[in-house]
Amino acid sequence: MAYLDVRNLSVSFPTARGYARVVEGLDLTLDEGEILGIVGESGSGKSVSALAILGLLPPDSRVTADVMRFGTHDLLALSTRARRRVVGQDMSIIFQDPMASLNPCFTVGWQIDETLRIGRMRGRGRRRDRVIELLQQVGIPAPEKRLSAYPHQLSGGMNQRVMIAMAIARNPRLLIADEPTTALDVTVQKQILDLLSKLQRDTGMSLILISHDLGVLARTAHRVMVMYAGEGVEEAETRALFTSPQHPYTRALLDALPEHAGAHRRLPTIPGLVPPLGARPESCIFGDRCRLVAPICREGRPAFESHGPHRRVRCHFPAHRLDLREEAHLVHAR
Repeated sequence: MAYLDVRNLSVSFPTARGYARVVEGLDLTLDEGEILGIVGESGSGKSVSALAILGLLPPDSRVTADVMRFGTHDLLALSTRARRRVVGQDMSIIFQDPMASLNPCFTVGWQIDETLRIGRMRGRGRRRDRVIELLQQVGIPAPEKRLSAYPHQLSGGMNQRVMIAMAIARNPRLLIADEPTTALDVTVQKQILDLLSKLQRDTGMSLILISHDLGVLARTAHRVMVMYAGEGVEEAETRALFTSPQHPYTRALLDALPEHAGAHRRLPTIPGLVPPLGARPESCIFGDRCRLVAPICREGRPAFESHGPHRRVRCHFPAHRLDLREEAHLVHAR
């Protein structure tokens, strides 16, 4: 049984024209000790899905799911208070911009200490020792001196390490890292990713790594889910996804990587636009932009089905059938 099991998750937000669905029919599983990468364009629903699982969306949002289970807990059956207790103890999140997440009015030591106080760790001296231990664990030098530092006195990379220290302070079993390297330069990005991987190995926790950077997930994740316009369109083990993508959108993303285009080729792009909010088609969500679209794609939304071990695809033409259609498309084009 999966450690985290979410089925048919949908999220809607209020608009002037009624509720608009931004995530629809998302299925997500995560094993204990696994790193799952979630990739997609901005606005694809990656962060919203994570916040829905944690119960951190605004009160006027609508969240539904057939199943939402974490370990032995049925999150849908828990009261708000009981769910908050489970999330606070066993689940945690790192947001993408530490400067927007840390309070500029308090020292980083105080803010980590607050996390421990909320977790009911008693004894000021005991908490201070734990804060120093956490700062050491995330690679901050001279942690005793950093206790009295304010966020503006630290670099972006150091502040992100502080955020990681806060996130792991209560030894969560599930950590969600939401674009944790977006605001950092390339060198610091690698350091933060290496740190997250090391913490995951050392503690055995499960990790969901959300990113729009395919390279980040290729280096870090065990398994990757691709999201498009609020839906999961492909999920596979990392190596299989990058060497043999089976959904047209996944293929288009990989084809657009600069290393695939070569030095003297124009970067390929995906024609068209993502469906606007509140105007989701009842058919394939990618159909209007897919160059291999067929009449069946207009007739209904394809299911997110298994196609081999550890592989699911939301497409009427996955795997070899997609290759055959592509060959036929090229022949017809000639």
